[in-house]
Amino acid sequence: MSVEYREEPCRSALNRVQGMGFKWSLNPYMGCVHRCTFCYVRAFELRADRPPDDRYGTSIRVKTNIADVLRKELARPSWQREPIALGAATDPYQPAEGRYKLSRACIEVVGRSGSPLRIITRGPMIVRDIDVLVEASQRADISITFSIPTLDVDIWRKTEPGTAPPQQRLRALKELVDAGVHVGVGMAPILPGLSDKPELMEDVVRAARAAGATGVWANLLYLKPGTKEHYLRALERDWPELLPEYERLYARKAYLDATEVRAEVRALANKHGIRDRRRVKLRPPAEPEQLTLAV
Repeated sequence: MSVEYREEPCRSALNRVQGMGFKWSLNPYMGCVHRCTFCYVRAFELRADRPPDDRYGTSIRVKTNIADVLRKELARPSWQREPIALGAATDPYQPAEGRYKLSRACIEVVGRSGSPLRIITRGPMIVRDIDVLVEASQRADISITFSIPTLDVDIWRKTEPGTAPPQQRLRALKELVDAGVHVGVGMAPILPGLSDKPELMEDVVRAARAAGATGVWANLLYLKPGTKEHYLRALERDWPELLPEYERLYARKAYLDATEVRAEVRALANKHGIRDRRRVKLRPPAEPEQLTLAV
């Protein structure tokens, strides 16, 4: 696949987010060569009048000045050191990061500001930045989630065509945890009829425990317009027997009730003893207590 990289400076680095577990996101790149068939960003692309189909991931915007812009934004008196999510709309450790090192630069900036940072990735390249992650974790609350929905090779190859194998992600996770960094596993999205099989979910939890993951969570696939059309076309190609069930499940809604799957993963996590077992736990220093004077 031919990929175009467009080096374009940005005017702002932080994006305000609504309806998520964080208020601010940070994306050094726009577009992603991982081209996961289920990627929810395809829905945003459709809303922005950009192609969400197979053309997505063939043109990557590189925000060459993002670290400098971010430094200025975090230095503003109005900044309250709220949590920032790195990689909410693209993988910060897709192949372009090997050349541009923008995610690395942003981690350094955020760490120096003392702002909490949440990183989600499928890219084992992140181990290259153990030095800055260790340093940042001693100044700010840093946590990483490796997205590992399944270890099944066939499902991975067909639904995450541009990503590194799950076992490589687990090896990267172990290396980071051994260095004292807080790293968990996100089993998302779980795909109905495919990766939701109990034995496949337990395989991921067992492997996460062996790698030293500090936690594990799960969520089901959701299909908004843009993502839905692309995913269903891929499903028809690879697992046509599942298409009627998906059309029924997602006929009138984008989200399915994930309560049962989340409970099952929590039970598996308890069964396998997943918890924070780091020998070295890197943490920022405690905030100084505000003394009050008796009057």
